[in-house]
Amino acid sequence: MVALSGAHTIGFSHCSEFSSNIFNCSNDSPCDSEYNPRFAKGLQNACADYRKNPTLSVFNDIMTPNKFDNMYFKNLPKGLGLLKSDHGLYNDRRTRPFVEMYAADENKFFEAFGKAMEKLGVYNVKTGSEGEIRHRCDQIN
Repeated sequence: MVALSGAHTIGFSHCSEFSSNIFNCSNDSPCDSEYNPRFAKGLQNACADYRKNPTLSVFNDIMTPNKFDNMYFKNLPKGLGLLKSDHGLYNDRRTRPFVEMYAADENKFFEAFGKAMEKLGVYNVKTGSEGEIRHRCDQIN
């Protein structure tokens, strides 16, 4: 699962998916401390009008957004993960060793990701009218 999460090294997320983590804060209640403060501020600026424009989005990996690499894993210890699940991978003692291993060795990430994708490829994939392509990844059509 950790290797598959590395797919976040490419692509983007809509601001509405993580806005509660960066906007529900004040002087009395700081923003989610898992975010690098400068990163959180940048996200607030980029997503400021997300309620008016629900299509606003940001890259999942701000360093190399269009390159499939291990930068996603290198970003996590620096507080540069975008989603709660990203932060969870680094903060959980069970998954942190994998994050650190993939951050240190891109080839290990590539190998693990490839194996995980192969496993997914044979996992009772529904085709035709049995399955669906979701319009939103977090909701059933």
